[in-house]
Amino acid sequence: MNSSIVVEDLHFAYNKGEEVLKGISLVFDRRSTAIIGQNGAGKTTFAKLLKGLLKPDSGSISIKGIDTKNTTAAGLSRHIGLIFQNPNDQIFKSNVLDEVMFGPLNIMKEEKRARDLALGALEKVGLVNELEQNPYDLTLSQRKLIAIASVLAMDTEIVIFDEPTIAQDHRGKEMIKGIIRELVGMGKLVLTIMHDMDFVAETFERTIVFSQGQVALDGSTREVFTQEELLKKAGLERPHVTRLGAKLGCSHTFLTAEEFVSFAKKSDHRGG
Repeated sequence: MNSSIVVEDLHFAYNKGEEVLKGISLVFDRRSTAIIGQNGAGKTTFAKLLKGLLKPDSGSISIKGIDTKNTTAAGLSRHIGLIFQNPNDQIFKSNVLDEVMFGPLNIMKEEKRARDLALGALEKVGLVNELEQNPYDLTLSQRKLIAIASVLAMDTEIVIFDEPTIAQDHRGKEMIKGIIRELVGMGKLVLTIMHDMDFVAETFERTIVFSQGQVALDGSTREVFTQEELLKKAGLERPHVTRLGAKLGCSHTFLTAEEFVSFAKKSDHRGG
């Protein structure tokens, strides 16, 4: 399987002598991947380095065979899209359609194609009826969805979500989960930075734990959430359903409520 992203011995500091990332080496394939960790663990900095918004102090990042040191964020934009944690850092156009068309137009998509991509993306996030609205007249949750649509419209092979469920209700979270699964089904590499452990458990195949600028854990999401003590050392709690199963003495690591219910039904049946 081809590697979309290869990171080798990555070091980065904003201020000399205060490293944020300390020797990160990772290979990303097509598995959907969540990067989790406490605030200050280096997750968002890592995402900005992948996008080319920052440059490594040492080590290297290769995106589709391109060394990020030898290109710009604009040069990488046809390969990798980053949805910022705060949509207000991303949105700058005065109407929704122009905002979502900006990305595809910027990577040289023809205007009709850019419009079609934008309308398709806005349909996915449920905002196709808000084309002429100023994004700042809409709610924070809607602005987050506009930011997501703006990156979806660029149709990049790699999509990074930074805290995609911020300000979203249950319906919004389910819609974003569906979008992520659709992107994965299209063969795209989807990465996320998240604090919502339940969403991670339900949605992502691989989970990487950052702690103090280093990789503390890396494996299938089920394997990672089995490691209760290591997660505690990284300042993280396991998903609610995982903790519930453990409290009830189950040896299985549950990732979803559906798994738990299915297990409970089978147990009841055997008990009966």
